[in-house]
Amino acid sequence: MERKSHYWKGYDLYLQVHINPSAKQNKIVGWHGAKLKIQISAPPIDGKANDQLNKVLAQYFAVPKKHVVIVKGEQGQDKLVCISNPKRNLDEFSR
Repeated sequence: MERKSHYWKGYDLYLQVHINPSAKQNKIVGWHGAKLKIQISAPPIDGKANDQLNKVLAQYFAVPKKHVVIVKGEQGQDKLVCISNPKRNLDEFSR
């Protein structure tokens, strides 16, 4: 059974992501299995990569950074992120 890449709870988008920290640039790459793959330039030290991930997602979905919360996976590369009231959708990355 394949996991869902994302789901909605009211106006909140829950998104499965896979990050690659310490990349050359911040970039949403596309799908990695059931997760959206994102390259992050920050290293995975002292929460820097998580902070940069929140900034990248906030910018893409056109929301304030405080509307992006890591729900699961703060210590790993695979995360569940909640984006409150996103202004853009995931059509650009459709499979």
